[in-house]
Amino acid sequence: MPDYVPGHGLLKDKVVVVTAAAGTGIGFATAKKAVEEGATVVVSDWHERRLAEAAASLGLRGIVCDVTQQDQVEHLISSVVAEHGRLDVMVNNAGLGGTAELVDMTDEQWLRVLDVTLNGTFRCTRAALRQMKAQGSGVIVNNSSVIGWRAQEGQAHYAAAKAGVNALTRTAGVEGAKFGVRVNAVSPSIAMHAFLAKVTTDELLEELSAKEAFGRPAEPWEVANVIVFLASDYSSYMTGEIVSVSSQHP
Repeated sequence: MPDYVPGHGLLKDKVVVVTAAAGTGIGFATAKKAVEEGATVVVSDWHERRLAEAAASLGLRGIVCDVTQQDQVEHLISSVVAEHGRLDVMVNNAGLGGTAELVDMTDEQWLRVLDVTLNGTFRCTRAALRQMKAQGSGVIVNNSSVIGWRAQEGQAHYAAAKAGVNALTRTAGVEGAKFGVRVNAVSPSIAMHAFLAKVTTDELLEELSAKEAFGRPAEPWEVANVIVFLASDYSSYMTGEIVSVSSQHP
């Protein structure tokens, strides 16, 4: 296991919003890394209690936001701008998975995953772009997945949603470039955290980990490191890119 990488001021004085930051996953790790990199961070999640716990543990402000609700997305962005005057970085981490064979998948299962994972990313990207266009700068980082281009049994809804996030990212990157905004995405293979362990079998986790060159899943902070890079000025010439955070190769 590699050593945890300390902050180097990559996001000094930036105002950063991270969605789905409650719990122990990539969102929480990204918020923590952004704080360590010198940013002013606001976290959001739909689960009020878990959000309050996460925000308290990091000493941050938390704003409840269900990304399937447009009014809540707009409230999140407007609240941050009202308090801090701007929005420099939007990290769209909210997503929902599940496992179901296509022959057994219901419309409700399909639509719920698409609404959170793809439509939610769209709503947050649109709201952030409008603010960033007005201020003439900003960065959006979306959380995608290698499942967006690699087939995995039982993941048709999630794969379709993440493929959509990739396409959305590329298009938003081209459009945002006209007014000084960059849009990129990370595409992790497997990052281990408590929630994933609850919804995935040990057998599948072992199978997926065995496919990785390092023989292990990523730590959430290892994905967060790449998100921080894309959010920082070090990636100033990158937009519309999908960066794979993986050691697995076809």
